[in-house]
Amino acid sequence: MSASFMFPPVGFGPGSQIGQEDEELNYLAMPSGVHVYEPHVPEIDDPATMAATLAFLGDLQKQAQAWREGDARMLPRHNLSLAAGAAVNDALGEGEVSARLEDTAGLVEVQETVFAGIWSLRAYGGPPGQDVREQVEVSAFPKALLARAFPLRRARPDMAAGVVDGVVNAPAILTELFDRSENWKPQNSPHVVNLSLLPHTPEDMALLETSLGRGRLTILSRGYGNCRIEATATPHVWRVRYFNSMDTLILDTIEVSAVPEVACAAVEDIADSATRLREICAVLQEESASPQGGQA
Repeated sequence: MSASFMFPPVGFGPGSQIGQEDEELNYLAMPSGVHVYEPHVPEIDDPATMAATLAFLGDLQKQAQAWREGDARMLPRHNLSLAAGAAVNDALGEGEVSARLEDTAGLVEVQETVFAGIWSLRAYGGPPGQDVREQVEVSAFPKALLARAFPLRRARPDMAAGVVDGVVNAPAILTELFDRSENWKPQNSPHVVNLSLLPHTPEDMALLETSLGRGRLTILSRGYGNCRIEATATPHVWRVRYFNSMDTLILDTIEVSAVPEVACAAVEDIADSATRLREICAVLQEESASPQGGQA
């Protein structure tokens, strides 16, 4: 005899399964650690430090205001006192993008400030701590890094020696990338090979990494998770990998471009940075003129 359609079937619905009341739902973790701009005015008690800080930030604001696409405007920092340098660092803060370049000429460390397109650079001519040069640059991305990211010349390597059992798609990918690299021009659009969607084997990846080589520049962009960008030894070819907030690789690409766009500041961002710097300079100007003599 069939069960009546007026009654629900047995063994279905909430509470019908053994041990169900003791289980908890496991949700995926939501993205976290997203950086947002927060205005910050340094606290400065000394009038001389206030004057030096205000002069430097005022000059930087003018450079950002006058910046145009393709420019790179530098402002040296070596003439600042320790107190003024600390106050400038406090005002500029740290943004999402950092970079490190190391070659025979020395080491360069770069940190984008909270003002997009305004970069703090520290160059070491020798061992860290010796012959240190510091400056702030207004640009989409520091041009000094791009000039040294790749070897000046590199012959196309012989891939035949690296073709072993298990290699499937690497030779075709490398031929495409080498051709794009050798014929690259500044006006070219970025060319991206998406390894996450393209079938490949571990042997393919080993041949790709060996043939492309390793360059001198590493960039880390922190937004929704992390994006790690590494220059290869092949001019204009970058390895770009995206990780989520749980540090899981979610997108693996190789890009042929001047520099991956994810690491660059947009024209609108730099214009906005000039406006924000003007606001901070105005607050500092008011404080320096206050009866407290510059005390924040």
